[in-house]
Amino acid sequence: MAGKKLDEVNMNYAFPEVAFDEDYIVATIQVRVKTKNIDRLVMSIADEQSTGTWIKVSHDSVDKRKRFGCKVLSIYQVPDFGSDKVEDLPPLYIVQLGFPMYNVGASFPSMLSTVFGNISASGMLKWIDVAFPKKFVEQYQGPKFGVEGIRDCLGVYDRPLLNCMIKPNIGWTPEEGAEIFYEAAKGGCDVIKDDELMLADGSFCPLEKRAKLFMEAEKRAFEETGEHTLYAINITDNLDKLKDNAMRALDNGVNCLMINTYTCGQAALKMLADDPDINVPILAHIDYAGAYAASTYTGVNASLVVGKLTRLCGGDMQIMGHPWGKFPVPYSTFRRTFSMFTQPWWNIKPMMNIISGGSNQLMCDKAINDTGIDCIIGAGGGVHGHPNGSEAGAKSMRQAIDAALAGVPVMEYAKDHEELAVMLKTLDPNIKKNFDLMN
Repeated sequence: MAGKKLDEVNMNYAFPEVAFDEDYIVATIQVRVKTKNIDRLVMSIADEQSTGTWIKVSHDSVDKRKRFGCKVLSIYQVPDFGSDKVEDLPPLYIVQLGFPMYNVGASFPSMLSTVFGNISASGMLKWIDVAFPKKFVEQYQGPKFGVEGIRDCLGVYDRPLLNCMIKPNIGWTPEEGAEIFYEAAKGGCDVIKDDELMLADGSFCPLEKRAKLFMEAEKRAFEETGEHTLYAINITDNLDKLKDNAMRALDNGVNCLMINTYTCGQAALKMLADDPDINVPILAHIDYAGAYAASTYTGVNASLVVGKLTRLCGGDMQIMGHPWGKFPVPYSTFRRTFSMFTQPWWNIKPMMNIISGGSNQLMCDKAINDTGIDCIIGAGGGVHGHPNGSEAGAKSMRQAIDAALAGVPVMEYAKDHEELAVMLKTLDPNIKKNFDLMN
């Protein structure tokens, strides 16, 4: 410290409010580590992610560090130990770092590299939040359609939407898939998507033939029901093929696209969403997100990577797991992610949440009570697993949604709705016994 002026001594620090005023990107990171000097460790992390490295280099300077250096904004120990420390685990800290916006420009990959690049491999660090300056967010378009735009496409404004995915996941021909599509659409599905495992343009189910036949099925179902259906065709592929896949799908009348966002990358989603030639909603699939977000002490917070960042990059709707399904999504994560999909965010439209992953008729009321009507219930087995086929399965899901909106218990509602009653008996043998007793 000897010989340094006060501004040089404090060069690595800033209060959060000062950082916000100066257009810093503020990252919040959870750190579990055993150290005698947490300040020094966090300053090393800040250096690693901005101007510094593990050793002093000749072309480093005070001026560079002042302009481009990451600032340590706050360090919180959780709990804030006094003299009665009882845990044997290393202390847990919540750290905030501020990165000058001009370090990353408008580049999403550069933002990821800057905020949590090299340090993501340095032990028990988990990126749990990020706050962007308004100037940064305004460089992004976000969803073209979002909640209101999707409703405008379908002409449905007063209820949750229903999504299903073609089942089985793969192995069907375009003709078989189109018939499955037609049955589900006729039963009341608003959005029907390919499974994430379906190749965009596989030899057994070529993209253009699939697109053409599915959209013919959509037209046929609309003429019979008066309800439109979005077909979210999977265009996931190597990056050099994404735009071509999208345009060939659109040329064949497809009215929605799907991309596996976490295998292609969120920047690939942004590329599609920003393209003026692509004027249909984009469904962002969640598969592989667990590789980023499943760990307690490493990786990225699920609500952040799945919700806020994907919304920024232009997802109009995205699948999200839930506490009542087949994947272990904590209730707190479900609720927090939904808020990141939808809360006001300057120019960025809200993103529609597809509540999926083992969804069925028994959980509709829980999901709708928590999120309201601006959500999509996504059911695969809950539609196609109906004993009387996909049309009856879709009808039973719509009936379960109607029951939730009416505030009527699903068992009570099923007394007058055959499709729902049959599916409830299939889902739970105890329900079948109760129905047998009623009758």
